[in-house]
Amino acid sequence: MIILLGAPGAGKGTVAALLTGANGWRHVSTGDMLREAVKAGSPVGLQAKAYMEKGELVPDDVILGLVRERLAADGDVRYLFDGFPRTRAQAEGLDRLLAAFGARVDGVFLLEVPREVLIDRLAGRRVCRQCGAVFHVRNMPTRVEGVCDRCGGPTYQRPDDNEATVANRLDVYQRQTEELIGFYRARGLLHVVDAAGAVEATRDQIAAHLPAAM
Repeated sequence: MIILLGAPGAGKGTVAALLTGANGWRHVSTGDMLREAVKAGSPVGLQAKAYMEKGELVPDDVILGLVRERLAADGDVRYLFDGFPRTRAQAEGLDRLLAAFGARVDGVFLLEVPREVLIDRLAGRRVCRQCGAVFHVRNMPTRVEGVCDRCGGPTYQRPDDNEATVANRLDVYQRQTEELIGFYRARGLLHVVDAAGAVEATRDQIAAHLPAAM
């Protein structure tokens, strides 16, 4: 199993999508798992739904239950986790869970991006309300302002992408993951990747380490 860590806006999901299929890696995000489990009405999904409907964070044991469901359902799959675990407690729970399936964490890649670049990426992000396509007002603008190039739907700025909220999200991320990063560094699993440039360059840096991590 491979883990991608990084602040909001570091490009974890985009890089994971580029790596999917390489040597059998399969991209998994806990956000996707939550939505799928809630939609399917699984026991763990119903637990998660109760917290989500109240606007509360889903507890670690429920998140780990989702991972357990996925491992049990998919069997021998090489996972590339995007943004999970988020805390040391989740990482320790993941280790116990993987051991039960005869698996382990093979490598952890920390995508590092300067704070000012992260704020620019997120505050400038625009998303299509219809198809979910993502654009950026400066780096990847739509041909017509406010109109999606892909489907013609309206684009908008997510409420949590305004600059003040982004700054707070980055502060929360730093507090949450500081101990987690040290946890994986101490085990010799952490690879720090410069993710400030083109996403293809970030992908290539990670891909260069995958054979050694497998």
